[in-house]
Amino acid sequence: MKNKTILITGGTGSFGKAFVDAVTKMNPRKVIIFSRDELKQFEMGKELNNSKVNFLVGDVRDKDRLYRAFDGVDYVIHAAALKQIPSCEYNPFEAIKTNVLGAQNVIEAAIDRGVKNVVALSTDKAANPINLYGATKLCSDKLFVAGNAYSGGKGTRFAVVRYGNVVGSRGSVIPFFKTVKRSGRIPVTDVRMTRFWITLEGAVQLVFTAFDKMQGGEIFVPKIPSMKVIDLAEAVAPDCKIDIVGIRPGEKLHELMIPEDDARRTLDMGDYYIIQPEFNWWCAKHEGKTLPEGFEYSSGKNDWWLSKEELGGMI
Repeated sequence: MKNKTILITGGTGSFGKAFVDAVTKMNPRKVIIFSRDELKQFEMGKELNNSKVNFLVGDVRDKDRLYRAFDGVDYVIHAAALKQIPSCEYNPFEAIKTNVLGAQNVIEAAIDRGVKNVVALSTDKAANPINLYGATKLCSDKLFVAGNAYSGGKGTRFAVVRYGNVVGSRGSVIPFFKTVKRSGRIPVTDVRMTRFWITLEGAVQLVFTAFDKMQGGEIFVPKIPSMKVIDLAEAVAPDCKIDIVGIRPGEKLHELMIPEDDARRTLDMGDYYIIQPEFNWWCAKHEGKTLPEGFEYSSGKNDWWLSKEELGGMI
């Protein structure tokens, strides 16, 4: 990314900050943070104090603003989204406007402005979704994959990265557990519940891998560990009493990143998987291994598990 211009939608979040820290070491020409919250931009600007990082106030719902922002941009990382499951359930029209129509706006602006590559961030909740947030992200994933056909001969290429919970990210369960442990009690929904875990550095590296390897249309899925949520609670607050409170609406016992139906067109690339698109225009070649019949990548059936000590180190 040397001497390139990179734009990150939703760039003031946990991922955006980690990505900017990494990409500014690669001597880009410019990094643009495109987001809605001027206060977060102001605070991030003070922290970075880097003349190569520019801030644009805007919303992915506003296509005209995206057209202006994407002028002269080489690479786009689409991280903007409404992500809180209860909020999306209570405000479904708003979730669709940002997560679905916003994705469409990013795709159309990138094609019309001649952006080279776009990588969109997804979530494990987009695989066989049971809540509106997951459904909107599945729809977004489908849009970005199909965007490669929509681009035609213009050359803009789109890919998706899908990963699980990010350790310590804003709004995640670990900061919540750290806050409530002061009361001496930790609420856990179900003793059987498992989740995938990835560090911010791992999430950033996956995006770089996608930019490096993408030919357009792939969904990149990292190989990452699982952990029981009750073990997580005991690692964060070993002296607290655990209260089992029951699964909330829109939650699964185990998260899924590659359903069995998608596994038939998925390649094992060593450290990650590539889900290939099911379109007749797909002709890219990746040298990976096909997966066995009946394979699915679930946090409950994972062969890589974090111990409490390992999670403590990650935190």
